[in-house]
Amino acid sequence: MTTALITGSTAGIGAAFARRLAADGHNLVLVARNTERLHEQATELHDRHGIEAEVLTADLATDEGIETVEKRLANRRDAVDLLINNAGFGNKGRYLEVSLADELTMLKVHCEAVLRLTSAATESMRERGRGGVVNVASVAAFVPRGTYGASKAWVVQFTQGAAKDLAGSGVRLMALCPGFVRTEFHQRAGMGTSNIPNWMWLDADKLVTVALTDLARGRTVSIPDPRYKALMGVVKVTPRALLGGVTSRTGRKYGPQ
Repeated sequence: MTTALITGSTAGIGAAFARRLAADGHNLVLVARNTERLHEQATELHDRHGIEAEVLTADLATDEGIETVEKRLANRRDAVDLLINNAGFGNKGRYLEVSLADELTMLKVHCEAVLRLTSAATESMRERGRGGVVNVASVAAFVPRGTYGASKAWVVQFTQGAAKDLAGSGVRLMALCPGFVRTEFHQRAGMGTSNIPNWMWLDADKLVTVALTDLARGRTVSIPDPRYKALMGVVKVTPRALLGGVTSRTGRKYGPQ
């Protein structure tokens, strides 16, 4: 039986990955900051699906938290076969409205943690000749929209580059780039969402189904919805100078309030 490690597992996309992978018979290592919620999740998944669910409390905004997960990923005796780097958050406010400390924390979680955990996982995966990593990014990676978008753009570029370097090793890497997903993400950041049209929202469970299919197909980037694929197609052919103005206006209209 294979084992999957999921960061940010107790809510949103991470919880959807946990439900799906447990239903498919994978043992899990559940990683988040809230120990109580982790134990509740682990018990529920074990009782419902009969899998083993290990709890690992870690704050990926700290070196100690990252090191805790790195050590688990480096464990060759109880190896992790699939890593889901899902932990992340948003900051409410535009550039210079958000404190520099909060911006740096975002880079720690979205970039440094992803780099270090991917490296820890793929080193042992390459030795075994098999394994997979899904780094959760966002369609925000493809438009100029502040530190969040910039950090997710880094995730996409890093994942694609690492996937190319590990081609032929048996290790697959993929950046998952969803749009708006109905999760706790916006609520935790204190962001209102009433101005976002219904058609822009995605279902987390359906998203995960598409993501796992794309990973199995060997894709290095997954945009798991035809609507967002079409939007990103337009983005690719839009001049950057024009795109900056459009995304700024769109962000004010549909972005966090």
